[in-house]
Amino acid sequence: MTQRRLTVLQLLPALNAGGVERSALEIGAALAATGHRSVVVSAGGRQVERLTAQGSEHIALDIGRKSPVTVRHVGSLRRLFEQLAPDIVHARSRLPAWLAWRALRKMSAPKPPAPKPHFLTTVHGLNSPGWYSAILTRGERVICVSNTVRDHVLAHYPRVEPSRLTVIPRGVDPADFPFGYAPDDAWRRDFAEHFPQLAGGLLLTLPGRGTRLKGHADAIELLAGLVARGLDCRLLLLGAEEPGREAYLRELRTLAQQRGVAERMAISPPRDDVREIYAVSNLVLQLSTKPEAFGRTVIEAIALCRPVLGYAHGGVGELLAELYPDGRVPPGDITRLVERAAELLRLAPPIAPLKRFRLADMQAATLDLYAQIAQ
Repeated sequence: MTQRRLTVLQLLPALNAGGVERSALEIGAALAATGHRSVVVSAGGRQVERLTAQGSEHIALDIGRKSPVTVRHVGSLRRLFEQLAPDIVHARSRLPAWLAWRALRKMSAPKPPAPKPHFLTTVHGLNSPGWYSAILTRGERVICVSNTVRDHVLAHYPRVEPSRLTVIPRGVDPADFPFGYAPDDAWRRDFAEHFPQLAGGLLLTLPGRGTRLKGHADAIELLAGLVARGLDCRLLLLGAEEPGREAYLRELRTLAQQRGVAERMAISPPRDDVREIYAVSNLVLQLSTKPEAFGRTVIEAIALCRPVLGYAHGGVGELLAELYPDGRVPPGDITRLVERAAELLRLAPPIAPLKRFRLADMQAATLDLYAQIAQ
């Protein structure tokens, strides 16, 4: 039996960088590749060109601005839904979800045979519980990006039927992060020129934006502890150098100076060669001080066959428990962190190629859910 063509509208604030945006693009590409109509509504951004090149349509509507005037877009969305007659309206963020929910309630009865669109939501993060976040639990079906997120929803919204929750983890494309990948000599020379202080030792990489929650201070303490044990280590805080974070970076550099490891550490802005940096790292770190919803860093590094050391809580702990249990450490335990890092740097357990958490798995599961709802 041939599957009928669906029209799916995804709603999110903008199309710049981030996990929500990445997921919208990945599902849009999968819909277009399988003959469905993919439409994304957002305020726009630098990813719009990529989205449309993959076969999706984009409609510019500023549905993510937290302002009273944004309420006017309820009418805009209602008219859009009536015009496009989508099978699925998929909201990926709280404010767009509120606007869509109100627009669907105000829709006039559709003319046969067009049914009223189905409302689907995704909970991408561990949002603060309350009435505002609760909108993401009102979908006919609610996608949770990890079991950690599912548990969070059930704990804080006990009226939600567990049967409406579907766990669909995010995934990586093995073509982007191939198992055993090694960068070429030209890249290695360029990297060494940019970061001479990282040459010659064991490289630890902590990816993450310049915020205290990412655990940069713990990474510096880890580096100091390893050096005190006689290990020749280096540390790259990848992506932490951002505009507006100058005071925080000065704080980190002062800590590194006090701990005697300033000459062994580099801080970089966000870079496009994350794959190459992971591939030359002896250890990839995930030290977020608060639980995260998923932990894409973990599966990217493991897809490349690189060992990961991280705090065993939230989505990161969930992934490590399944994919690399030797990389788990109790949150905030610096002594155990240093001990486990030394063990992994001496002899890391073997890593098998990913058989889950692949991009194609996430895309197929989401499209299957769309088909179930549309039926």
